[in-house]
Amino acid sequence: MVFLGGHLCTPVLWEAQCRALSDVADCLPLELAGGDTMRALARAALARAPDRLSLVGLSMGGHVAMEIMRQAPERVERLALVDTRAGVDSPERLRARERDARRVATEGFDALAAELPSRWMSASNAARPGLRDRVLAMVRSVREDTREDQIRALRSRIDSRPFLPAIACPTLVLCGRQDAPNPVWMHEEMAALIPGATLKIVEDCGHLSPVEQPDAVSSALRNWLGHDTPGTPEPSRYVR
Repeated sequence: MVFLGGHLCTPVLWEAQCRALSDVADCLPLELAGGDTMRALARAALARAPDRLSLVGLSMGGHVAMEIMRQAPERVERLALVDTRAGVDSPERLRARERDARRVATEGFDALAAELPSRWMSASNAARPGLRDRVLAMVRSVREDTREDQIRALRSRIDSRPFLPAIACPTLVLCGRQDAPNPVWMHEEMAALIPGATLKIVEDCGHLSPVEQPDAVSSALRNWLGHDTPGTPEPSRYVR
């Protein structure tokens, strides 16, 4: 089971899910590194992944997951798209990225990083000091060259919506009710385009659902894998 986090995320994002699902899956959380395009990042992830996998992608990791579905759909047995979007950035969002880039250039990355927990998480979760500090530590641990490669990949990505109807594996589309960067309607759109997709909305939750509501996300992923209760035996090394 391969986990792909978002921009400025590390495998720390998925710690709760890796623990919760360890009885039914071998979990491999990956940082998005190894290229500055979605195609290159997808190739890098596939090079580290098993031949057959269940694939979970959050935010930018969802963009990479959709690129993997174009490059190697035969390798993906299940797909989960979490707090992401299939379309490209709006002009307003592109302008916001440019403002962030100018701020980093003039004030340093920490000035931007300090704002991200409030931008990403629901208000109630962003107010939790321990959780806020954990997200800040994760963001600050990402290498500068990786940050820059990720931004270039985000700016150059394509619209994945025309490709969604071709997805043939069991697919979960999940998001937080208060996801501001990628709101619920975007997930409803993706779920409508993917044949047979399941849509799950997590309450009291923003853009970082795996850390904001870890139990709810782990439960949804367990059901997606076909296991309703902990401890169900799994006959295969990787969930099929």
